[in-house]
Amino acid sequence: MKKIPNPFPTSGYYGAEYFCDRITETEKILHQLENGHSITLVSVRRMGKTGLINHVIGSLPKNWIGIYSDILWAETQADFLNILVTAMVNSVPEKSTSGKKIWNFIKSLRPSLTFDSLTGTPQLTLDIKPAETSRQIETVFRFLEEQPGRILLAIDEFQQILSFPEKNTDAWLRSRIQQLKNVQFIFSGSRQHLMTELFTASTRPFFRSTQFLKLDRIDPTAYKTFIVEHFNKGKKKLTGDIAGQMLEWANHHTYYVQLICNRVYSRPEQTITEQVWAEEANILLREQESVFYNYRDLLTQSQWLLLKAIASEGKVHAPTKQDFLARYSLPGSATVIQSLRALMKKELVYSDHDADGKLFYSVYDVLFQRWIQKNNP
Repeated sequence: MKKIPNPFPTSGYYGAEYFCDRITETEKILHQLENGHSITLVSVRRMGKTGLINHVIGSLPKNWIGIYSDILWAETQADFLNILVTAMVNSVPEKSTSGKKIWNFIKSLRPSLTFDSLTGTPQLTLDIKPAETSRQIETVFRFLEEQPGRILLAIDEFQQILSFPEKNTDAWLRSRIQQLKNVQFIFSGSRQHLMTELFTASTRPFFRSTQFLKLDRIDPTAYKTFIVEHFNKGKKKLTGDIAGQMLEWANHHTYYVQLICNRVYSRPEQTITEQVWAEEANILLREQESVFYNYRDLLTQSQWLLLKAIASEGKVHAPTKQDFLARYSLPGSATVIQSLRALMKKELVYSDHDADGKLFYSVYDVLFQRWIQKNNP
């Protein structure tokens, strides 16, 4: 992998040097794959699922081919097919033996070829009739099954198949996938309740078909060491205490840790003090203020008040308790429940369980949380 100017990228995967920890998770996934199991990987958004999947792909044995696809923007089975064939040609070098086979196969499907204006990567579209889509997906699966090496096909944001207009896409996919012996899957997604339902509800076709793995926050000790080492490599002095402060401010949430570290690393100061990183954090919050005010404009007053209250608390275990309602001048519990459902549907709030198994609610946007806590103490 090529060296990058800032060792804290906020998107993409740049190799093991810039990837923090996840040793246990990587080993667990590789072990399951090598023993013929597929994986369901879930977490809240921007916790590092995509980075982990690419790290696993980079750690596969030599006889494996790893293919990563993200179907977040897929709205139909045809979109799914186009994303899948594009992922195949982008995941394997064209001049390699496997790459040549993949390219020759894809060419036989007569795709239209364009190039992404930002990345320059190929984008493929198959001009086929809707009735032919399912047959072509089967053709792709059959091609992968026939390869001499084993295949890992990672499908990110897999819960998107539930929104396809084609009925029972999950049942149809499951019936095809279970016939594959040479292809293992990583199904990942950030809408945890949908992914959990897909793979753990006894009424769903994918019930107990994979090994389930929930991705949590990176071990804080490992992350702190990682941060200090990369600042020091860049000839910037930063102590473990300062790294710990930034971790705490970012809620140990991978994306926001990377973001604040990226911003602080880019500053001209050679010694990073509490004042330096706090100043950069405040700049970051000010830059986002128009986004936060937009939240207010798009929400009802009850929803906005509840969003601010949850952000102020950080974690809320009992959003309908009288003391919580009184503390933030919220309306009655019935209105709060209705507002909470709306905020979760808009993906501004998520629910999860803490180490004790207790359900809690929190805001997705850590920057919004810190902005609210700063301006509404």
